[in-house]
Amino acid sequence: MSLPVLETKRFTQENGYRITVQSPDQSVPKIMEHILAEATLKYGDYDSVTFKTAAGVQQFRSLGSGRNAATKTVVEVPCVELSFFLESNEALVTRVIEAVYAAHPYEEPVVFVEACLRTVHIRGLDEDNPNRFWNAAPADWVPKEHR
Repeated sequence: MSLPVLETKRFTQENGYRITVQSPDQSVPKIMEHILAEATLKYGDYDSVTFKTAAGVQQFRSLGSGRNAATKTVVEVPCVELSFFLESNEALVTRVIEAVYAAHPYEEPVVFVEACLRTVHIRGLDEDNPNRFWNAAPADWVPKEHR
């Protein structure tokens, strides 16, 4: 499947990879530290751009062929998903995933790598849009540094 080419004067597009990592929430800071040692996770005018879901339930059954003993039934672990974009650079993607493996508490981390495209705004356009947070009373979600 090929990615579309979007023709617009509103934003640019960049091809790359969406990386998704499932992890216990308490392990995310260490995983992020290792990721950021390899990649800035830049997105337009920002860096360290990631998304973390609320906790969900990851389930699995150990087959006993790895480090852990086999389990008779499925076990459940509360986990979050951390996702971020990496530019189309296979060496960088490899280094970042190796960093995830180094910091992750699992023997077999769940990591997905998906080819994708992202859109990035063209600086200076649409700044007077009334829907932009800076053109309205501050919403609760707006960081205090941006109010």
